[in-house]
Amino acid sequence: MNRLLTSTALVAALATAGCASAPAAREVAPAAPVVPVAAALDAAPAVATDTLPVPPAEAPVDAPMAEGSPAAATADTSATSDAPATPAEDDFAAIYGDTAAPADGQGSGATVLDPWEPMNRRVHAFNNAIDRAVIRPVARAYVNVVPQPLRAGVTNFFDNLGSPLAFANLLLQGRPGEAVEMLGRFLVNTTFGIGGLFDPAGKQLKMHRHSADFGRTLARWGWQQSRYVELPFLGPHTLRDALGEVGDISMSPLSYVEEDRTRISLQALRLTDLRAGLLSIDALREAAPDEYVLTRDAWLARRRYLVEGDRSHRNEGVDALPEYMMEDEPAATPPAQPKP
Repeated sequence: MNRLLTSTALVAALATAGCASAPAAREVAPAAPVVPVAAALDAAPAVATDTLPVPPAEAPVDAPMAEGSPAAATADTSATSDAPATPAEDDFAAIYGDTAAPADGQGSGATVLDPWEPMNRRVHAFNNAIDRAVIRPVARAYVNVVPQPLRAGVTNFFDNLGSPLAFANLLLQGRPGEAVEMLGRFLVNTTFGIGGLFDPAGKQLKMHRHSADFGRTLARWGWQQSRYVELPFLGPHTLRDALGEVGDISMSPLSYVEEDRTRISLQALRLTDLRAGLLSIDALREAAPDEYVLTRDAWLARRRYLVEGDRSHRNEGVDALPEYMMEDEPAATPPAQPKP
């Protein structure tokens, strides 16, 4: 019995000494059931990845690394700089700046000059009320009743009717080549396109469309920054573009129609056609946390992009616009049916 106790004590002593001299053994977790990758990602808790230390490429995966160490900084830089930006990310940065806009749509990379925001919000609410009560229902009925080819002809007609206005502004901006092309489009479409209902100049002759208005002409002359203002019935503008609207109206062919009934009917049809083209974004506007901010920032970003596009035609160091935002493409075809 004494010999058995002595042997047991000796074995325990040797085991203890071996554990003290050997590296600590890892705790082995019980085998987990196999879970699909997508389900595992959905079930995993959100972790702020920018706060986790990243091991260098040559280090073992389980090697510790002090946060903020040079190796960690090198790993973070290589992880972000090696991935090229996609064209969509470049376009987003061109419009909104290098910093992504917050989720609520408040602000963008460029400064928003909106000192009249309280007044603008009241006008915006008034315009929305008029739109929901009258303009949007009429636009929906127009889309549902009028066939798409006929609506495309109406869009082409008013686009062609605005060609003389674009021609004059292109000349004022110092772009004679594009002005001549717009004049050629107007003559061809008016003659062979049955008053502009069809677009043979663009489809057959490949003559590009160039839009221009007096607000953009004023920007081309040096009035770059202007405060935002929303006008009753006319919608988003800047102070510069509101003054430019006066010049555009005075040069618009519709203003020279002497018969009031015909002129008002044409203006109403043009407004309905424009509103029908915006039905597809109604769901986006209604889902926005602040619909006023979304409308204001999107409109200002679009105008800023067009003004920079006007400057890029003069080779002043401004990057050219992406193809899908260029204004020299044919007018978009109206939607067949309004989206919910």
